[in-house]
Amino acid sequence: MHLNRLSLTNFRTFSRLDLDIPREILLLVGGNAQGKTTLLEAIYYLSTFTSFHASSDRQLINFTLPESHLTVGRIVGEFTRKDGNHRLEVRLIREPNGYNGSTRFRKEVLLDGVKHRMNEIVGRFNAVIFLPQMARIIEEGPSERRRYLDMSISQVSTHYVNHLSDYNQTLTQRNALLKQLAERGGDPNQLAVWDGMLARHGAFIIKARIRAIREIEEEAKRLHYALTDGREVLRLDYQPAYDPLSVPEGQMSLTISTVADRSGIDTEEIEQGMLAALKKLQREEIARGVTTIGPHRDEVRFLSNQVDLGDYGSRGQSRTTLLALKLAEVNWLHQRTGEWPVLLLDEIMSELDTRRRLDLLASLSECDQAIITSTDLSMFDEHFVQTHTHWQVKGGMVNHPD
Repeated sequence: MHLNRLSLTNFRTFSRLDLDIPREILLLVGGNAQGKTTLLEAIYYLSTFTSFHASSDRQLINFTLPESHLTVGRIVGEFTRKDGNHRLEVRLIREPNGYNGSTRFRKEVLLDGVKHRMNEIVGRFNAVIFLPQMARIIEEGPSERRRYLDMSISQVSTHYVNHLSDYNQTLTQRNALLKQLAERGGDPNQLAVWDGMLARHGAFIIKARIRAIREIEEEAKRLHYALTDGREVLRLDYQPAYDPLSVPEGQMSLTISTVADRSGIDTEEIEQGMLAALKKLQREEIARGVTTIGPHRDEVRFLSNQVDLGDYGSRGQSRTTLLALKLAEVNWLHQRTGEWPVLLLDEIMSELDTRRRLDLLASLSECDQAIITSTDLSMFDEHFVQTHTHWQVKGGMVNHPD
């Protein structure tokens, strides 16, 4: 897979931009706050329809445009897959709603000129992105790791997208009912319908996460071992809030050095077990007014030589782990889809020493296409710079040879 052309209209700092993207490793060079990361953000948005920077998609529309007028931001990507050429367009629409100068916001997505629901075409275009601030996946709370998992798996499974959406809607309704039962009383049997739906969608999500984490770990462990010169062994420890391998009372749990293998548990078994667990916890959850188990509370921990990097890892260890994770994601997406994703690396060289830089550049040879940003070309090997295209980005403008 490769991106042939990118067009932006009223997106962030770019009023208008049209670029023909070469099918190779492309370097984007420029100072800070010139638009390099914005270009990567736009490309990645085509794969997941969500931003890794903005808390709201409204923020993606060029901020210099007046709020009171109809404004449309556009991202258009023309790309090639094994099944042919395609055109993907995202429209970010802000329009007056007629009340006190307020506006409303909506998104439209078109594939080859035909409108679709976003969950129908997530992952039609695949990309993997690395940004230094993504170390929060390792260093911050579990919601960051769940979001990472959801965005990754969504690129290979539209079923996952649908189940995740239905799960979140069901969870909202169930929590509302739990609060109502806690405050006003009522028949707890009303929960049965929501329990069944939550367990069905939750089981699919848990099973998909079990598989994805196992497969990504295999790739990440190999890459991490090489990046650390064989000094560290990486593990991804999946800790589901409802664990189908729950230990019966009176038995000892597995030690942290033991890898829990949940791959042999089928979806139906997970669903029935989760349903029973929800029933068992019913009284407690009514009292608390919240659902206490399920994928919305899952956790993943990153361990190097059995040391939890989130708690005890150094900055360097976190960056190395994140890089291994992202390179593993590239290989994993290729294995699952048969297409090489576009790799987007933002200021990666500043995070690595000279040896790691050379190792990284060598590993890029398998990618169909990669786009790397940097403030300084001297961070790259001289031969690499001479043999690859590099464009200058300055003030929201991209200067490149015709």
